[in-house]
Amino acid sequence: MTPMQSEGFRAGYIAIVGRPNVGKSTLLNHLVQQKISITSRKAQTTRYRIHGILTDSRSQFVFVDTPGFQKQYTNRMNTAMNKVVSQSLQEVDVVLFVIEALHFSEQDQLVLNLLSKAVPVILVVNKIDKFSDKSRLLPFLDDVDKRFDFEAIIPVSALNQVQVSEVVELIRPCLPENPPLFDVDAITDRSSRFIAAELLREKLFRLIGDEIPYSTSVVVDQFTETDKLITIYATILIDKSGQKAIVIGKNGGKLKLIASQARKDMETLFDKKVFLQVWVKVRSGWADDIAVLRQLGHE
Repeated sequence: MTPMQSEGFRAGYIAIVGRPNVGKSTLLNHLVQQKISITSRKAQTTRYRIHGILTDSRSQFVFVDTPGFQKQYTNRMNTAMNKVVSQSLQEVDVVLFVIEALHFSEQDQLVLNLLSKAVPVILVVNKIDKFSDKSRLLPFLDDVDKRFDFEAIIPVSALNQVQVSEVVELIRPCLPENPPLFDVDAITDRSSRFIAAELLREKLFRLIGDEIPYSTSVVVDQFTETDKLITIYATILIDKSGQKAIVIGKNGGKLKLIASQARKDMETLFDKKVFLQVWVKVRSGWADDIAVLRQLGHE
């Protein structure tokens, strides 16, 4: 009998929830020790529910990264994203509620109001690296602790990997006894095609101005793989014709940079050469278009 089959093995789902831009995806990537969820400094980079899987000899942790819950935008896509958060909370064994150290807003309270006391909730206070006087943290933690009956509270820096492994150990006893839910070598439930589209979309958030990335999405039109090469043809959807020149850049320079950085990340993750060809197309109102949202996996 292998350790994975032994009595006492634990496996379950852990939702990572919080308002936009508190570092949920960065935390997920460091929890599973692999970049599977895209990140940027802009809020609401994450649009999909993504499972990140960590398996050791005693447990399998299936982390569910969710979009940031918000009420600011009301198009179909954001409504679908909020629905993902609500549904995820009903289907998990543990919740990681992520907030930013020394900052608890109305948006944080909106998320907290969604949480059930029937499921263990661990409060993860992220970005403790942002300030040097750690004595300021204690009264903040005491105040937030009064708002909910948390299973545990842990300050972390997901970016610098401070106390990330301790988060895993807090979760472990909360998981039910189960055999592994996924293959023990799996790191995500998402396909390579999906991850490729997300890595390309990440570069839009990182390399384009503040507003335009929210009006863009990525469709992988073709994804073929051989032993030595992955060939990808992808389209960047934009909402307005005036945005096209900005995404492409002078002499195509911006689009080349976006594609080049995305390709390098793909080659690192997939561990093989990648040929990536990218086009830009205008699709006005795509974020409210049911057909487009279904193609993108939102509906």
